[in-house]
Amino acid sequence: MPAEMTVAESFRQDLVDQGLNIKTEALTKVYQMGSEEVHALRGIDLEIRRGEYVAIMGPSGSGKSTLMNLIGCLDTPSSGRYWLAGRLVSELDDDELAYIRNKEIGFVFQTFNLLPRATALHNVELPLIYNGTPAGERMERAKSALQIVDLADRMMHKPNELSGGQRQRVAIARALVNKPSIVLADEPTGNLDSKTGEEIMVVLARLHEQGNTIILVTHEADIARHAWRVINLRDGKVESDNKTR
Repeated sequence: MPAEMTVAESFRQDLVDQGLNIKTEALTKVYQMGSEEVHALRGIDLEIRRGEYVAIMGPSGSGKSTLMNLIGCLDTPSSGRYWLAGRLVSELDDDELAYIRNKEIGFVFQTFNLLPRATALHNVELPLIYNGTPAGERMERAKSALQIVDLADRMMHKPNELSGGQRQRVAIARALVNKPSIVLADEPTGNLDSKTGEEIMVVLARLHEQGNTIILVTHEADIARHAWRVINLRDGKVESDNKTR
């Protein structure tokens, strides 16, 4: 059996058994800035279960984006432990981490990160190109993802032919194309006007209704209100953790 299939089957089973249990214990992150140490996270304990819609809030410098990067396996903590689906992330090998980042977590960023000369369809196809998905399947899955975000009629347009909200929806479609269990959205409305931002939140709400776990980083209270649970960070620590519905 191919190595990735073993990883995939094992990880999927853990998702079922653990209810997509994201758990951190005394998580810290320290950056060395010249001779100065910057403590971005100072002991984070939290747990997020499958299907939750969580907003992580806090002022600039509170550690929210750092925490997002650790949850997304884009960075490693300085100390503490992080379990994803019951597995200690520090014990996962490179193949397992690559599988998680490519297949189980979809990332949406404030800056869209689209290729300017590529069509919306090709931008959404990119994760599938990287993992070797055959061309025919790749195109069908990319079209399907664009339909989910109501952009089927704009799939051959390039980013400069799309509005800011449409570009962010392309970025969301790209995050969805591998059908991830978790969607991590870091300030997804930060570059958008309020009306367009609300449209993006409607898309995220729809994804949550379809069963995705949504973890949203924002500093805007009106955006955080869309979530079902709000975690406030301050100075690298959890200041409050409240369910909103």
